[in-house]
Amino acid sequence: MTSTDNRDPAQLLRELRRAPTREELDEYCQHSRLSLPAPIRIPIATTLSYLTGFILGTAQGSKMAGLRFRAEHAHKLPTSTTGWYLYHKSKNYQMAYGGIKEGFKMGFKVSFWTTAMFALEQMFDTYRGTADMLNTITSCVTVAGGFSLWNRFSLPMTARTTKAALVAGLVYGGLQDVLGVVRGRPIRYVDWIRTQLGMPRQPQPRKQ
Repeated sequence: MTSTDNRDPAQLLRELRRAPTREELDEYCQHSRLSLPAPIRIPIATTLSYLTGFILGTAQGSKMAGLRFRAEHAHKLPTSTTGWYLYHKSKNYQMAYGGIKEGFKMGFKVSFWTTAMFALEQMFDTYRGTADMLNTITSCVTVAGGFSLWNRFSLPMTARTTKAALVAGLVYGGLQDVLGVVRGRPIRYVDWIRTQLGMPRQPQPRKQ
């Protein structure tokens, strides 16, 4: 097989390795959800979801550890000042340990399912060639199904989880599409509606 490109292979290699221009980066971000490319958007979502889960898990774990400690020592409460001091010191230690332990667990769980949702959303975007609300809804419902299956939810509980995921996908995906339209990101169903109404398919991106 012969090539029609007579350029020097070394020159082609340098062009492939060159850094993207500012215009190319702007266009890439313009066509990305929330104006953030997937290699940036997904790690940010993972980090924020982990921190959220860690905070919630720490609060819940600390509270449960405190209640457990009180229940375990209800039959042998201290009778002296020193005893009460050691009692509260031990209780605070157990609460801190239980809170941090539950925080790590909750943070991992929340970040795992959040990352799965964003990764599926990006996969659907790539497969369909458009980033819109439908892909967000599909990824949310898919993750909800996996979450329900993993936790062995009953059928009514699975239905409620799926319904909540459907609403979340509709709201979150809709907000992304609204922001995308404002920033000039092409969205397939929006372009179709504009075509049916005889309007321009998509306004030109705003100049920076």
